[in-house]
Amino acid sequence: MKKFILGKKDRMTQIFDQNGFAVPVTVINFENNKIIGFKTEEKDGYNAVIVGTGEQKESRMTKAVLGQRGGAIRDVKEFRVDNLDDYKVGDGITLDILEEGDKVTISSISKGKGFQGGVKRWGFSGGRRSHGNKHAEREVGSIGAGTTPGRVWKGKKMPGRMGSDRITVKNLKIQKIDRENNRIFIKGAIAGKPGTLVEIKA
Repeated sequence: MKKFILGKKDRMTQIFDQNGFAVPVTVINFENNKIIGFKTEEKDGYNAVIVGTGEQKESRMTKAVLGQRGGAIRDVKEFRVDNLDDYKVGDGITLDILEEGDKVTISSISKGKGFQGGVKRWGFSGGRRSHGNKHAEREVGSIGAGTTPGRVWKGKKMPGRMGSDRITVKNLKIQKIDRENNRIFIKGAIAGKPGTLVEIKA
């Protein structure tokens, strides 16, 4: 039976282990998780459990979505599984499925940075800051390839939208679980701003 859970990123801090060493951790707040549906291999091509968490105002949701989610549930994610027999719609998921020391895979959406130039987005060096350069310190520079092929190759690193990407990090350790306050302390950094929805799979 696979372990999976949804939470919200809070912040980064540090805690001390049993040897007195400071460990950098990301705090994840846990809200009630509930199984609200399935995807089946016959209908969708794969088996998955649909999990919902958080509350939303009913006035902000359509009747179709309310019916589909079985209530005013804010966030919904699916987790692929091999067998659906171990799960039932309406079952809750608690922090008891996780233990301190478990290695988990974390997926979340990184911070959005808007439209950025080549220097920030790809680490280009830009133009020289000395003789003959005017207003071109952070320009990309030449992007063509002369007569052959006489155009810009597809996939050329150029200015554009940066951030807001789905980032997955494997083998992160659960340093501590605060079951009283529903908090998980993951060793290391996790992509996203405070409040970002985080998928945890073990």
